[in-house]
Amino acid sequence: MTPNAALLEHAAPAVVLRADQLRQFRELGYLVLPGFLPPDLVERMRPEVDRWVDDGLRARSIDSVRDPQRFGVPPVMELELPAHGELITHAPLLRVIDQLMGRAPYVFHHLHSDRQAPDVPGKSWHHDYEHGAQDDRSATMIHALHYLDGLDADTSSLVVLPGSHREHADKAARAHLGTRPLPGEVVLDALPPGSTVVLHSALFHARRPRPNDVPGKPRYFVDASYCEVGRLWPPVKPYWRYMLRRARELDLAPDRPELFAERHFSEYVRQA
Repeated sequence: MTPNAALLEHAAPAVVLRADQLRQFRELGYLVLPGFLPPDLVERMRPEVDRWVDDGLRARSIDSVRDPQRFGVPPVMELELPAHGELITHAPLLRVIDQLMGRAPYVFHHLHSDRQAPDVPGKSWHHDYEHGAQDDRSATMIHALHYLDGLDADTSSLVVLPGSHREHADKAARAHLGTRPLPGEVVLDALPPGSTVVLHSALFHARRPRPNDVPGKPRYFVDASYCEVGRLWPPVKPYWRYMLRRARELDLAPDRPELFAERHFSEYVRQA
């Protein structure tokens, strides 16, 4: 059995996580949930991703981050797309995060959605823990990476470095290595449609491009992140207050008052 096959067998898409799954996330910093999302949700999300990319909404949202004075808030945000909003608060997902957070309350941080072209370049080794105090990991941040069509030989792969979330390192500490193989890495390149990979946000990972001689296909990818409350988290979008307000107006999580609460964030500071 290959290491990847063992991972697929190990991480069943259960709502109640086993002790070994909890231990894996705590010690290794990630958990693989093959086929976790229900097919009907995946089918409703795919055309929303197409619209997000083809209608220029994704590019427009990026403009709103790069030049907020000129572009203001985007006309549409990901969470305003019905299936995307549903994904953020998908009950089985939140129950998984509940357990990985140790039942501590948490707040939604952001959602990104993309249909990555077959020739999308790699993304260098990095982590996504947003708090500037990288020497303090007392508060957990989690990224849920959703692969609507899964991962296979026709797409770029996800590569993770188990245990690296325990390091106190800057996000870009390994960026100079590009996407080259590292000792101890785990390559995730065989996941069925609707699979979710849950990362401790401080875990180093990379997107490794497929070989050039492989025809390739689009890679439907959506990621959402959640932060343990108890400290102020830096937002990554200048229109973060508007985003959280819209989530409340849409009543995305009526039974989770902390999930879209503004009080858990510091003021926005533009990243270099």
